[in-house]
Amino acid sequence: MHVHLVFVTKFRHKVFSDRHLTRMEAIMRDVCADFEAELVEFNGENNHVHLLVNFPPKVAVARLVNSLKGVSSRRLRQEFPDLVRHYYQANKLWSGSYFAGSVGGAPLSAVKQYIEQQNRPG
Repeated sequence: MHVHLVFVTKFRHKVFSDRHLTRMEAIMRDVCADFEAELVEFNGENNHVHLLVNFPPKVAVARLVNSLKGVSSRRLRQEFPDLVRHYYQANKLWSGSYFAGSVGGAPLSAVKQYIEQQNRPG
């Protein structure tokens, strides 16, 4: 099963540069592997990220999302002290909400292309 996920920063603040997104992709790839899932595509802009994840049916999307957001928030805070000022209320980097859309068949390549074409900051 494939899911297109979008996470936005708390208050949509402009937080990320390319170096943050590069590290975040590696962190999220590791989290996906822990769930026997594959991060097929990843990209983002300064205030949100897009992921295309292939995951087994036994995995609950909400559990996967919780882990992706929690682990990335914690590790980025540890590795990039400059981001700490963006952790509002209860030290949260991410907004409490997220988008998750199921993807399959022909739309899969369209979603992958859409994610690739995000305006990633320099």
